[in-house]
Amino acid sequence: MVFPFRLPGVNYYGRGAVQYLAGEIQKERAKRVFLISDKGVAGAGLVDKIKNLITEAGAEVIEFLDVEAEPSVENVELAVKTFQEAGCDFIVGLGGGSPMDVSKAVSVVAVNGGSILDYVGIGLVPKPGVPFILIPTTSGTGSEVTQNAIFTDKQEQLKKGVVTEYFLPKAAIVDSDLTMSAPPKITAATGMDALTHAIESYTAPKATPQTDLYALEAIRLIAKSLRRAVAYGADSEARENMALGSVFAGISLANAGVGAVHALAYPLGGQFGVPHGVANALLLPYVMEFNIVGHVAKFAGIAEAMGENVAGKSKREAAFLALKAVRELSQDVGIPQKLSEVGVTESDIEGLATATMNVTRLLGNNPRKVTLEDARNIFTKAL
Repeated sequence: MVFPFRLPGVNYYGRGAVQYLAGEIQKERAKRVFLISDKGVAGAGLVDKIKNLITEAGAEVIEFLDVEAEPSVENVELAVKTFQEAGCDFIVGLGGGSPMDVSKAVSVVAVNGGSILDYVGIGLVPKPGVPFILIPTTSGTGSEVTQNAIFTDKQEQLKKGVVTEYFLPKAAIVDSDLTMSAPPKITAATGMDALTHAIESYTAPKATPQTDLYALEAIRLIAKSLRRAVAYGADSEARENMALGSVFAGISLANAGVGAVHALAYPLGGQFGVPHGVANALLLPYVMEFNIVGHVAKFAGIAEAMGENVAGKSKREAAFLALKAVRELSQDVGIPQKLSEVGVTESDIEGLATATMNVTRLLGNNPRKVTLEDARNIFTKAL
């Protein structure tokens, strides 16, 4: 079996890792750095912290703090325009998945031109963009180590993904100290998002022995640490475990892909404005229940990784313990359990299911084939 395995140029993990930023800026000989973040991250004092490290490296900083919670195509266009007007030569993305995804988009669009919509799909970006570094402040998306980015097409009311090797940063800096101020709701949603990445990539047809190592360890770390990180965010060990779990899940996602949870979540986010992490977390148990028969042994492995007692159980019995474990974790950290809680009604099911079937790239990487009727049934069960 031959499979590619891609990572950023260099990865720094651990408490205090952010101190390596200045050295990376100097190595790249950056003069004017475009710092992309959002107002929430700025309010936590993290933008100033990173800005100081960049100026210490001898570079000027131009801030862009207008990243939307769920970035749209228009938001990307504004960021690209601001970048070009500022005459910057390097990008640092700081924040959750949204600022990091916008950083990726600015990088490639500034060099290749056009709209980010021109590159929706896999491998459609012609050449490398502006060099960039990514620094997460939440433990969830794993965007700092993936070739993926997601944007909202408001006209079609759908989340759309761009996948390119040029979305891998020069460096990924994962410092769990930067996640300490993340509030409980964001910690819960991003943590369940990371768990979704790990579970979907572990059970994906494109999974490999190498991605399985990362996915299973991510599941273990998240299962044992997310409750604590949500309930008592000052626990540095729980935060560090979640940061590493998110990175490992992201590495697995980047190389094995995801499946039907994300495919169903795209229209849910696009049509109802449900944050990506919440949409994934809400749908995860329902899609797992559908998928179990597609790979019973892998789901049994998930149960064991999540701490369930599988001794003496058949593979099928153990597989359904994985579903139980995920549901209990989701409930314990306060994730909405039903689509009705986020504004979906019965009359919306057909539109959601139909839109899901257009996300063929992800549906093709699911361990069980999904038909239109299947999508309807999953959404209906989740209602």
